[in-house]
Amino acid sequence: MPKHFYLIFLVVVCSLWSVPKAANGQALIPHTLQLDAAKLEKQGLTLAQEAAQLAQFQQVDLALPRARLAAQLAPNNDKVWLLLGGLQLQTKEFDAAIAALKKAQSLNPKNADIVFAIGSANFQQQKYQEAVVNYQDGLKLKPNDPEGLFNLGNAYYQLGRFPDAITQYNQAVTYDKKFWPAINNIGLINYEQGDTSGAIKQWQSAVNIDKQAAEPLLALGVALYTKGDTQQGLSLGEAALRIDPRYGSLNFLKENLWGDRLLSDTKKFLELPRIQAALQQGGSSSVPQQRPTQ
Repeated sequence: MPKHFYLIFLVVVCSLWSVPKAANGQALIPHTLQLDAAKLEKQGLTLAQEAAQLAQFQQVDLALPRARLAAQLAPNNDKVWLLLGGLQLQTKEFDAAIAALKKAQSLNPKNADIVFAIGSANFQQQKYQEAVVNYQDGLKLKPNDPEGLFNLGNAYYQLGRFPDAITQYNQAVTYDKKFWPAINNIGLINYEQGDTSGAIKQWQSAVNIDKQAAEPLLALGVALYTKGDTQQGLSLGEAALRIDPRYGSLNFLKENLWGDRLLSDTKKFLELPRIQAALQQGGSSSVPQQRPTQ
């Protein structure tokens, strides 16, 4: 999952478990239609929970029809519409996703996660200025949220507003010291601005937080190799690609906001025989791991 995509599913899954189930009809209430409506809503919430569980395991094709039906059966539950909108973002059904998220927002205007998700929809459509506004609005509702700050930083990054992006990344780390994607992205900016030493320092910090984080490990390997530390660079690059071979794709790296300078150096790095061998080994034996943010 690209890093810019807010981790909506984890939030939704946790919130759905706390959704109160519709009460069973009392024996003395004679209104059959109300009883049926309550049962339908209960079925809808059950379907939504199933869809959320499937979404956790990236089984979007199975989750989406359940979420659509859940929204029909429980149309007044904002969490169900949030789940549906998040799944539609996964399948890039942007118009439908925004419609679902707007419905969720109308039901619960103070749910910051809905606003963040709308920001993700705009971000994925390259509407970065709109995404900035959405993330700012979400942070008004949920101040100091590390993922919201991170995503705002990414929107600034795409607009070329690098100092603003770094400010947001640093704030994200202030509220979550282990939020390595923000540290990693500061390194991306440093590298593009020619500050290789600064970038290396950031990536080393990110790797120290999570030694299984393939992205900063690969970036660090490329930077060290390009700087002349050949053996250390190759070793780190091999390790990164064995952890997650997706990072051997330049397109995937570009989706994850790698800039032109780093991509150019990475292209040469990926063509090296030892790195090619690591890619082949990683592709045959490694299961890609999800990023903690996006």
